[in-house]
Order: sequence, then structure tokens, then C-alpha cells
Amino acid sequence: MAGMDGGRPSVYPTLLYADAKAAVRQLTQALGFTELAVYEGEDGSVAHAELAQGNGAIMLGSKGTGSRFDEAMKNAGTTGVYVVVTDVDAHHRRAVEHGAEILMPPTDQDYGSRDYMARDLEGNIWSFGTYAPEIRG
Repeated sequence: MAGMDGGRPSVYPTLLYADAKAAVRQLTQALGFTELAVYEGEDGSVAHAELAQGNGAIMLGSKGTGSRFDEAMKNAGTTGVYVVVTDVDAHHRRAVEHGAEILMPPTDQDYGSRDYMARDLEGNIWSFGTYAPEIRG
């Protein structure tokens, strides 16, 4: 696949949370991500975390750390991320069981995908679906 180096994605959505520890819990427990790494600052904040889903990954951290990225993101809007999953209905059930806010239940789309949408604890929008665009070099 173009854009891949040794199985590593070339794009990582990066998010900041007021409570990054709670975000890691929700993303792993309710939304099916796997924790790859979590590094804490001296104050217990999340300096950097990496979570995987399929062959993709995200990075996240705590707001208010004063890092250059934190400063740049101060006035940014919320983020929307699309994640490919093979069984949308099972993934949705897991999210509901863990109390995720569902914005759209599993729905068949005109373009052939089956998707659902959730909002995380800090307002970021997560779409999960079967559509997986092919990336060509």
C-alpha cells in the first residue's frame, strides 16, 4: 500500500483532551482501540499516548501542558476521525455497552459503507464504518 513504511501508517490524527486518561479508557474500552504507549508528565498528565485500531493509529495528550502543540491547538475546533472496522454492529454494541454517546446508529450508506458515529467525552466525533478507500501511489 502506498504511503506505508514497514506497516506503519503515514498519517496519525492527533488529539488533545482535558482528561487524557479518561479519553484513553474510553477509546480502549468503548471504542476498541489498543493502547500502544502512554507516557506521563511529572504532574501525572498524559504527555503522549499512542493507540491503534486495525492498521491505523492516533496520538493524544493532555491539554494545558504548555507544549508547542498544546499552544497551537488552544483555539482549534474539535476533531473528526474515521476508523475502518469489519463488524460495525458489533463495534457499535461495544460502544453502547460502555456508555459512548451515539450520534448515528449503524446505517447503510449510499456509497456501500455501513457506518455509525459517536462523540467522545470531549466532543470529538468518531465515525466507524466499513468503507476503506484504497490509497494509490
